[in-house]
Amino acid sequence: MTATLDHAMTTPAPVRPQARRSSGTRAPRPLAYGSPRKGASTIHIVTPQLQLSSKPAALVLRTARLSGPVFRDDAAEQTGLSISTVNRQVGALLKAGLIRERADLAPAGAIGRPRLPFELNVADFLTLGIHIGYKVTSITTHDLLHRVVGAIQIPTPVADSPEQTLAAIGVSARRFVGRWAGRRVLWAGVALGGRVASGGLVDHPRLGWSAAPVGRIIAETVGLPVSVASHVEAMAAAELVVNPEQKKSSFLYFYAREMVGTAFCVDGMVHTPSAGPPVIGHFPTGPTTLLDPEKTGRLEPTASDTGVVDAAVALGLSVDDIEGVHELARGGDATARALLEERAEVLGRTVALIADIFNPDHIVLGGQAFTDFPATLPTVAKAVKTTSVVPNRDVRVSHSGTTVQQQAAGAVSLDAIYTDPLDALAITA
Repeated sequence: MTATLDHAMTTPAPVRPQARRSSGTRAPRPLAYGSPRKGASTIHIVTPQLQLSSKPAALVLRTARLSGPVFRDDAAEQTGLSISTVNRQVGALLKAGLIRERADLAPAGAIGRPRLPFELNVADFLTLGIHIGYKVTSITTHDLLHRVVGAIQIPTPVADSPEQTLAAIGVSARRFVGRWAGRRVLWAGVALGGRVASGGLVDHPRLGWSAAPVGRIIAETVGLPVSVASHVEAMAAAELVVNPEQKKSSFLYFYAREMVGTAFCVDGMVHTPSAGPPVIGHFPTGPTTLLDPEKTGRLEPTASDTGVVDAAVALGLSVDDIEGVHELARGGDATARALLEERAEVLGRTVALIADIFNPDHIVLGGQAFTDFPATLPTVAKAVKTTSVVPNRDVRVSHSGTTVQQQAAGAVSLDAIYTDPLDALAITA
């Protein structure tokens, strides 16, 4: 259950493609933490494991994250490790600075360090999360609790090549994370649609990318080790981070916004097929009344944000984006409301059919197609119930809500640290 190190290059890095910028603007300097050394750069691109690690250091760190401040004997009971193993791991994590002791919480009259509770150090470290969407890119910083410390959104840059787009995103990310000069930035995580291959190479049909060097460009631009993952799998991993008790069950994660996708989790691990994440945008939708004016019969053109807006325009509604459809529906427009209800029904039917294949213990719905207009959730639930062969499926809405893209990027950025914290710190040293 360790992170897979795909690249560790000690030769000089290739010349970085530059994003277009106005004349007279100087490119920003690399980050102080993790930036390549002049003349011999080392680039670390890691395939995230997206699972709950069983390494002793990871177990102790997770206990500090979920239960801290916690005493060592309690940590031993919660992790199943021996007290001597817990003591060794606590000592190593204290030395690394990832946890800290709370002498102020020691019981009265207690003697010795084992009676000092410890907790996660949320003051000194950050990670950098980047979610590259079809239209919008989110850039976030996260503390070791997976909390969002800061966030911005930028339009996903349109450039002549993927390298230029990625370099522009990297420059924005580097400038943003530079606001936290007093904290050590440990890792960067990138989540995006498409298929992610070894070395952070990405095929993204919607963006027109083939073998785009996402890992390399982001690592060179921000000067940090980088993990790259498919965004729906990363969203499912974020659910495990928030609620690790789901290790005891299986769940199907279904995402819908501008793209649609699924991920399956079992035994505390996000299943990542070697051929890449499942592709469901082409799934047949069945009959529609208002949606899909071009009669494609396919899920993504029908139920994506763009698909709903196209249908609204075809019906004569004056809207430019999906929020315009939401505003009309909230204001009582019957056509806008009917569009959103039909979208919910189409998505619900698709969720039910995929769930019947995997037969998970429960289903998690994520993405703004579900969370931005929650009034249609009863329609989703009804469509699942009437379509599935299994009565009363357990359907839940993602814990991440409208911040699902940010949480996904954060889960990827923290994956190496949560999987093997001491090894990850050694890479960033």
